Amino acid sequence: MTEPQPDPPVAPPQLEPMPEDWRRALAVVAHPDDLEYGCAAAVAAWTDAGKQVAYVLATRGEAGIDTLEPERCGPLREREQRAGAAVVGVSVVEFLGHRDGVVAYGPALRRDIAAAIRRHRPELVVTLNHRDTWDGNAWNTPDHVAVGRATLDAAADAGNRWIFPELAAQGLQPWGGVRWVAVAGSATPTHAVDARPGLERAVRSLLEHRTYIEALTDEDPETHARGFLTRVATAAGERFGGTPAVAFELFSR
Repeated sequence: MTEPQPDPPVAPPQLEPMPEDWRRALAVVAHPDDLEYGCAAAVAAWTDAGKQVAYVLATRGEAGIDTLEPERCGPLREREQRAGAAVVGVSVVEFLGHRDGVVAYGPALRRDIAAAIRRHRPELVVTLNHRDTWDGNAWNTPDHVAVGRATLDAAADAGNRWIFPELAAQGLQPWGGVRWVAVAGSATPTHAVDARPGLERAVRSLLEHRTYIEALTDEDPETHARGFLTRVATAAGERFGGTPAVAFELFSR
C-alpha cells in the first residue's frame, strides 16, 4: 500500500503595492537608526514622488552606545539621525524626549504621538514592529513594542476630541485623516514598495549612523549597511514578483 504523501508547502501570498493616493506621511519610531534599518528606501521613493514625510522619534538614542555616556551620545545620535533623514529627502525630524531604553506604553506616550499626528496631519502613519519578537525567533526591545503599539492607538486618539482634550487647548485640533498605519519589520507583511530606486540612498542614510554602526559591529560600516539592506529587500522581493522591496503590514482605518 502506498503511503500518503504530505501536501506541498503553500507559498505565502504575494505582497500588494502600497497605496499611493496620499500626500503626507508621519514616521514614528523609538530610536535614531530605526527608520534607516527599517524603511528608508521606501521613504526615498515617496519623497521623490513629491510626498511629504516627517520623522518623530520617541528618544534620542542616548543609551544605545555602551562606550558613550548618555550626555554625549544623545546629541551625537540626534545629529546622525537628522543627517540620515536628509539623505532620503526628509527635513522635519522631531524628538519627543522619552528616556531611551525605558519607554513606557501608556497615556503619556499615546498623547505625545497623538499630538505629533495632529501637528503634521498625515494620511499615512509609519512605525516599526510592535510585536514581542522579530519573525518569531529574536526578542524585540521594549521601546519598539511600546512605541509601535502606542502609534497604532494614537492614530485613533488623534481624531477623538474627548481623548487628550488638553491638546485642543494647545491649538492642536483633532485630526481624523489617518487612513493607514504601516508597520515596517513585521513578520506578517501585506504590502510593499519597490526598493530599487531608493536603495542606494537608503544605504547612505544608514551610513550616517556611523558611530552607532561602528559600536554595533566590527564589520566595515558600508559592507554592513549594504549587506543588511540588500538582504532584507531581496527577501521581501520573493513575495513581490521578484522585485527587491520594503515590506509593510498595512492597517486600514
